[in-house]
Parts: sequence; C-alpha cells; structure tokens
Amino acid sequence: MVDAEYLKEIDKARRDLRALISSRNCAPIMLRLAWHDAGTYDASTKTGGPNGSIRNEEEYTHGANSGLKKAIDFCEEVKSKYSKITYADLYQLAGVVAVEVTGGPTIDFVPGRKDSKISTREGRLPDAKQGAPHLRDIFYRMGLSDKDIVALSGAHTLGRAHPERSGFDGPWTVEPLKFDNSYFVELLKGVSEPLLKLPTDNALLDDPKFRPYVELYAKDEDAFFKDYAESHKKLSELGFIPSSSSSKVNDGTILAQSAVGVAVAAAVVILGYLYEARKK
Repeated sequence: MVDAEYLKEIDKARRDLRALISSRNCAPIMLRLAWHDAGTYDASTKTGGPNGSIRNEEEYTHGANSGLKKAIDFCEEVKSKYSKITYADLYQLAGVVAVEVTGGPTIDFVPGRKDSKISTREGRLPDAKQGAPHLRDIFYRMGLSDKDIVALSGAHTLGRAHPERSGFDGPWTVEPLKFDNSYFVELLKGVSEPLLKLPTDNALLDDPKFRPYVELYAKDEDAFFKDYAESHKKLSELGFIPSSSSSKVNDGTILAQSAVGVAVAAAVVILGYLYEARKK
C-alpha cells in the first residue's frame, strides 16, 4: 500500500539514486534495466511488464538482458535501505532518475507497482538485428504506438553497445552520458564512424511513418523531450493501474524534484566541461 511512509521512502530512494547514478556514470545501464523489466508486457494476456521480475535469475540471464545483473546489484544497494519499496517501483524510479541526471526531461513517476516472481519466456524484447515490422510487433504487443517507438528509440542517446552483450560495439552519439536529441541528428547524417547504427535504427529512417518523427525530433529537442517523457511514462506503467492511495506527490514536491534535477544535470555538464578542460 502506498501511504505517507512509502512516499517518504520513494523520495529518499530518489535522492540516493541520483547520487549513485551520478557518481558511477551508470545512467545508461539503469535506464536499460527499467526498460527491460517493463518491455516484456503483453497487452492481450496482461502478462509481463514492470513488475520487478527481471531480478529473477531465470530472466536476467536471458540473452537480451546480458550485463543487467550489474544494474540489479546497484539497485540492491538502495533497496537494502528502503525495504518498503517494491523492486518494480525501484527499477522504474531508477530509469526516471537516469534520464533526469543526464539532462533529459522530468518524467512523472507514480509509485505502487507490485512485485512478481513470475518471469515471461525469452523473446519478448526487441532484436536489434531486425527491421520495422519487428519493432511494430514488439511495441504494438505492449499497446504502444509508432510515435512511442521513435521517441523511446531516442534514449539511445545514452550509452553504448557492448560486443559481449549484444554483438554490436560503440556509442550512438559523441556524448553518451548526455540525454539530448543527438541520436536523431546523427541518424539523419547517415554513416558516421565510429558511431553505431543498428538495423533497428536504420528502420526509423526507412519507414515512411517513422521518419517524420525522426526529422521532427532532430530539429526540435523540446518536441522530443515532451514526447519522450510521455512515452517513457507509458512504458513504465504498462499493466499498472495506480490506486487512489498512490496518488501523485503534490505539485510542490514535483516542482522541487524538477529543480533538483535541473541542478544535478547542470552539475554533470559543468564537471564534464572541467574534465575536458583539464585534459586539454
């Protein structure tokens, strides 16, 4: 049950996640953890989704989840301090914070997800070697749209592919710890070594319904941030119906969280600048 004490723990966990993610530069893998826990949802059978089941060895050893045990262990450091919080909420909160501390949009977070120990069979997550039909099969199964597919793909602005995990190697952008619209900018430039372009990335350019969103987000970062925040929230709440007791934190708290997020993002940018200056 989401009561006042639960909301207090969520607030404290959010602060701890900010510090952990900023200090260890682990935003990309924390965001991937949140996505992969949620991305198993099937709207027709109401199975899978953001229920914390990715902590099960049966699931985190799926090929698509290679390397995510590291993020699960990071989250366990926070979970050990705030036992009331479900794994399902913690993993999605980590994804929200990962976007926030790297300069991305503030994503509305509503707690109250329940944990499950039941894992779905392997094969529900996107395969980077596939094209547009596969992307639609995966995301439509979750109940998401073409706009959601393109907006969520923009999170590849963070992180890089690792050959031991996916068979691919390299970052998608020149600043893989900064959340912005550069994924779409680079996508429209075409081949630009050593940046990565997966078959699923190229599908966004080749498909006539996907491409207009790519072009919009490349020229208008505000439009991308708005749509991304909405799509991320949808993904993080698949199959989750908030109860009246898990109502949103009041507006004042949300404003305070946004202000802190801006301050943290600014600090990350400044530290990065100082680091580059010292290197020169």
